[in-house]
Amino acid sequence: MRKPGLPKLLLLTLTVLCSAPALAWVPKLEETTARNVIDGAYGRRDPVATYLTLDLNVKDGKFAAGDGLVKAFDGGDACVADWIAKPADYARGSRVGTITVSGQADQLYFQAQDARDSFRNLTVPDALGAELAGKRIADGELRVDVNVRGLPSEKARDAYMVRLRGPGGKMIAPTRKSYVNDWKPLDAAAPQSAPAPADKTAPAAAAPATAKGPLQGTLVYYFKPLEAGIGASDKAEFLIRNENGDNPCAYSVTFDLSKFQ
Repeated sequence: MRKPGLPKLLLLTLTVLCSAPALAWVPKLEETTARNVIDGAYGRRDPVATYLTLDLNVKDGKFAAGDGLVKAFDGGDACVADWIAKPADYARGSRVGTITVSGQADQLYFQAQDARDSFRNLTVPDALGAELAGKRIADGELRVDVNVRGLPSEKARDAYMVRLRGPGGKMIAPTRKSYVNDWKPLDAAAPQSAPAPADKTAPAAAAPATAKGPLQGTLVYYFKPLEAGIGASDKAEFLIRNENGDNPCAYSVTFDLSKFQ
């Protein structure tokens, strides 16, 4: 015998699922996600989470993002212990401050904000049209912004090594890399803090050639996670090795693609 009230309960469950979309990175924007992002930018609904920032600044003897987030990939556990004990010591190379992961949805959010600030109404068809789509990252790409401190020179930015590591240990290199135009001399007296999010629709660009080290600023990498077998709601390992060739340390930082769209 069918239990009374079951169809009504099922309908309620489906309604909740449809009204509150589950988070997962969106490799290619479609109508539902685009509408939710635009409506969030225009204040018609709560904003959708379109990026994930991991704060690796050291506070009270641990990473601000939480214990266990950073692991030693090469060089042993002493590498992590040394980072935590001496976060502002750049004798063995620069340190990572924050890592921000985002996709097409985040870039659409900035486009929608720009349209709203200009007193224009951005529609979903316009957002998915060729003009605006051509100003966002390619389908299947993931953008990773890495804010670092203590680089000895602008040239040293090219010496950073990063990879995404998927199931079975498969590694993929970034499809391309660039820089946010936020590079400046490091102020050793300034407290560690997470930087403001960069406008991800603006072209990433190199800093002026006059900047002298040690420097702080943001490195930008673009990956295609699906090529490493990483699904849109999976966790991925981000591997980092800094610019210092005498430093044996490399780190693994895990981020969760199910935390944003």
